Amino acid sequence: MEVKHIPVLLSTTVLCILSCSAALDIVSAHQRIKDGNTIVSAGETYELGFFSPGKSKNRYLGIWYKKISPCMVVWVANRETPISDPSGVFEVTTEGSLRILSDDNTVIWSSNSTIPVTNVNPVAQLLDSGNLVVWGSSEKENLIWQSFDYPGNTFLPGMKFGKDLITGRERYLTSWKSPDDPSVGRYKIWIDTNGYPQLFVGDSLFRRSRLGPWNGLGFRGLALENLNPVYYAEFAVNQKEIYYRYKLKSSIVLRRVLMHDGNLVQFNWIERTQEWVMYGNPILVDNCSGYGSCGPYGSCSVKLPPCNCIDGFEPRVPKEWNRGDWSSGCQRKKPLDCGSGTQMDGFQKISGVKFPDTRRSWYNVSMSLEECEIACRRNCSCTAYAELYIKNGESGSGCLLWFDALMDIREYDDNQELYIRMATSELPGESRFNNKKGVLRVVVSVSLAAVLLSVVVYVYRKKMKRSHKKGRGYIRLIRIIRVLRWKTLMKYLFFSLHKIAKATDNFNIDNKIGEGGFGPVYKGVMEDGQVIAVKRLSEASQQGLDEFQNEVLCIAKLQHRNLVKLLGYCIQGNEKMLIYEYMANKSLDSFLFASALAHYPWYSSRHSLYTSRFTPPNHS
Repeated sequence: MEVKHIPVLLSTTVLCILSCSAALDIVSAHQRIKDGNTIVSAGETYELGFFSPGKSKNRYLGIWYKKISPCMVVWVANRETPISDPSGVFEVTTEGSLRILSDDNTVIWSSNSTIPVTNVNPVAQLLDSGNLVVWGSSEKENLIWQSFDYPGNTFLPGMKFGKDLITGRERYLTSWKSPDDPSVGRYKIWIDTNGYPQLFVGDSLFRRSRLGPWNGLGFRGLALENLNPVYYAEFAVNQKEIYYRYKLKSSIVLRRVLMHDGNLVQFNWIERTQEWVMYGNPILVDNCSGYGSCGPYGSCSVKLPPCNCIDGFEPRVPKEWNRGDWSSGCQRKKPLDCGSGTQMDGFQKISGVKFPDTRRSWYNVSMSLEECEIACRRNCSCTAYAELYIKNGESGSGCLLWFDALMDIREYDDNQELYIRMATSELPGESRFNNKKGVLRVVVSVSLAAVLLSVVVYVYRKKMKRSHKKGRGYIRLIRIIRVLRWKTLMKYLFFSLHKIAKATDNFNIDNKIGEGGFGPVYKGVMEDGQVIAVKRLSEASQQGLDEFQNEVLCIAKLQHRNLVKLLGYCIQGNEKMLIYEYMANKSLDSFLFASALAHYPWYSSRHSLYTSRFTPPNHS
């Protein structure tokens, strides 16, 4: 980060027209602070009074550093309503509101804060943090207002920056119009809470730059903040508020300022040399700092040319791309398979990038990375996923999903990984966290196709020998092929025999919940806690093959909330199984016919696999 020594005059340098006397740190109700008088925090760190910025003659009420000269203002009250002469007065009303009055008692500015109770004595206090607060009583209880909720262009240690989800209040920085005018300028820094919260810098027309999402140690796109010896950062996302703040680890004097030209800079006060040292803009550090400079699915690098398409993508408008206009971004070389009936998309892992724009995203702080992949795989709109938090650069926790074109990606020097949805044919390898499992899945899929084809041929020959109606035999062959073709099955999840055996305790008799012409049905519990029903084809079954065909075809066509869902299948060696969701409310026939059939010893509610989701009403 670039370090510069700062000359005497800065955008927050002011001409302080003050008296030499300083009051205490508290202002009581109806105790007036006139222009020329000030109050000072208990540790004499900050001072509050009237000032004139730069070459301006207008007067403003503000807070600045007490022992640092020239005066460096960190907060201004009446930014939009200056006083043209030194006649201003600052006071606290009995209702707990702060006011600035002109010489004719006209209210120039007010905090509009009120106390919900009566018979109290509100006081205003300037704290050593630079925060001006209003207490409901002289005992300094019941905080009813604070200047930290209304920041200007300066971000001080301990100040929260974000959104209060209870009150709806947003805390953000706004630049000055110029070094001589503290009114709200063109630029703004804010936390966008759409999707997973992220920090933007820009103006009313466009986003100038963006920090990636918080990963537990810092914002993606900046150096890891919590590894420095000067301060530590905190980013909170909960039901009450979303905020970012930093706190100092030492007695250093530090502040961050959004300058009038849109640059965010950090200033450190050096006591030995009695001067401010500026650390260059931590956001706009190179040509890739601008928002979306390479367009959708484009990745920016400090190398030349700066923009490149992610693997598996190509320029959307090649002519513009070749002329150095990369704003149109990139598009997929091959469309996704998801939604076409196969659902065989995979995920390409890329490392060392700033995470894309998260305004259209979803997150869960407790999900594992494996669960994250499953959630993204099941939703065709999900374009990418990643681990939300890291721990010292290693594996962490949480899940972050994206649901739109990936925007504002840049190369970044770390190892946190992003997984982008790709058509299987575009993947250089197989799926993510278990290559052996992925290879096995492909092998099993190919084997499945070969096995099913062999079954089709066998059944066809057998049927042709028994039937003299070749036309009907041909139609039957086509029907079997359509039912058994592996693409129909592959839109469901493949379960390994090992997982099914583990879930059912190796097909323990105690887990058997029924049996029919197809074979026995077992109850099982997967590793993630999901309860399943496993329908296992019996080797002795004479109708199992036909039922296996019809089962897949019917379940694929019949989708209803009162019918059990087919979750997947397992075909390995001689084993052929269908895996369904398990319903604990018994079958629908048990509620419709139980009273009529209960006295028949052969009747059992276990015989029906098409278990209803219907829960009978309580007629008692």
